[in-house]
Amino acid sequence: MPSRRVIVAAAAALAAIAAALLLPLGQWGTALLAAVRDAGAAGAVLYGAIYAVATVLWIPGSLLTIGAGFVYGLAGGTMVVLPSAVVGATLAFVIGRFVARDWVRARVSGHARMAAVHAAIGEHGFSIVLLLRLSPLFPFVLLNYALGLTDVKLREYVLASAVGMIPGTFLFVYLGTLVTDAAALAAGERPDGGVAEKALFWGGLVITLVVTAWISRLARARLDRALRQA
Repeated sequence: MPSRRVIVAAAAALAAIAAALLLPLGQWGTALLAAVRDAGAAGAVLYGAIYAVATVLWIPGSLLTIGAGFVYGLAGGTMVVLPSAVVGATLAFVIGRFVARDWVRARVSGHARMAAVHAAIGEHGFSIVLLLRLSPLFPFVLLNYALGLTDVKLREYVLASAVGMIPGTFLFVYLGTLVTDAAALAAGERPDGGVAEKALFWGGLVITLVVTAWISRLARARLDRALRQA
């Protein structure tokens, strides 16, 4: 029988999924961005808390990351998102290790490479977690829970995750800085300005994407070598 905590977590996840399907999240997102922007430091703390909870509930954080760039700019958005993502990922890791091991094991059973990760991570915990964060080998939210099943130390997991999340966080926060209107952000639109603004938008976007993809490719190649040697 699953524990009451597992049942509560599952119910919360189902509620979040239902909200995403049935409720006007675009309008809510616009209202949230306006509220946190007007609330100063308290708004940033609230935004970070929402981000961490969303991570635990298996809700992809890309839109929230973009929103942080829109509200707080590149440096401020990164400072809000990165610690929040690490906190959320750490909570998910702890839940996966101590609360919902059987449930997480069932979710990752179809991933053949997870066994290789489990074998390699014992002696090279920090480097394997770092490469996993830099490489799109596993979905972010799944990886948070799946690594709780391995022997990696919590300290290594937190430090490697914090470093490995930097490129992806930077990319999506940067995308948010290019949005000029909250309603456009909620609708998934990009900014529409003059020739110079469009050149800056596309040039910066291409450079950021290329650098992120290059880092990801290098990380995946190194990770593949590490897993083959495990």
